[in-house]
Amino acid sequence: MSDLDVQFGQIDIYLFDQLLRGRITPAMRVLDAGCGGGRNLVYLLQAGYDVSATDADASAIDAVRRMASMLAPHLPANNFRVEPVEQMSFADSYADVVLSSAVLHFSRNHRQFDAMVQEMWRVLKPGGLLFCRLASVIGMEARMQPLGDGRFLMPDGSERYLVDEERLVGLTRALGGRLLDPLKTTVVQNQRSMTTWVVRKNAG
Repeated sequence: MSDLDVQFGQIDIYLFDQLLRGRITPAMRVLDAGCGGGRNLVYLLQAGYDVSATDADASAIDAVRRMASMLAPHLPANNFRVEPVEQMSFADSYADVVLSSAVLHFSRNHRQFDAMVQEMWRVLKPGGLLFCRLASVIGMEARMQPLGDGRFLMPDGSERYLVDEERLVGLTRALGGRLLDPLKTTVVQNQRSMTTWVVRKNAG
C-alpha cells in the first residue's frame, strides 16, 4: 500500500477536488449519508474532521466505527449510525457538509429519491455544502431504457434510478440552493454516466 493510499484511502476524486479548493476544511462537521465502508472518510478522520456517518447496512457501520476508533478515537461511536438516508436521526442543521457518493441512484423510485434529498437538506446547515455523485442519463440519453418511476435499464445491464440536468437544476432551485459548480458528468465507455452535483444551501 502506498503512502497516498494510507493518507487518502479510496477517496472519490471529485470530493478530493472540493478539498483542494478549500471548500471543505477541518473546522467543518462532515456527515457521510450512505457511507458504505467509509472509503471517503479515511483522510477526513486522520485530518481531525468532526465526522459522522450513516448507512442502512449494519456491517458497513461496524466497519466505519472500527476505522474511526483507530484513526480518530476521540469521536463518539454514536456519530456512526445504522439508519437509511431518508430517515436519519441527526438534528436539523447538524452538518456543515453532507456527502452522498454513489448512493442516490439506488433509489427504488421518485418517492425514495426525493425523501433522501430532503433529509440530507434538513440536516445541512444554512450556508452548508451538499456534495453528491450519482448516476444520470446526461450524455447517454439514447442508450438508457426507461422502466418507469425514475428507473432505467443501463447498457451494462444494471437498473438504476437516473436523473437528468433539468431535474438537478430544478431541485437546486426548489431546495433553496445554488450550484457551486456546473454539473459535471463523466461518461464511462458508453456504459454509464456519473454526475457531480455540488450545491450551497442559501444562508437566509
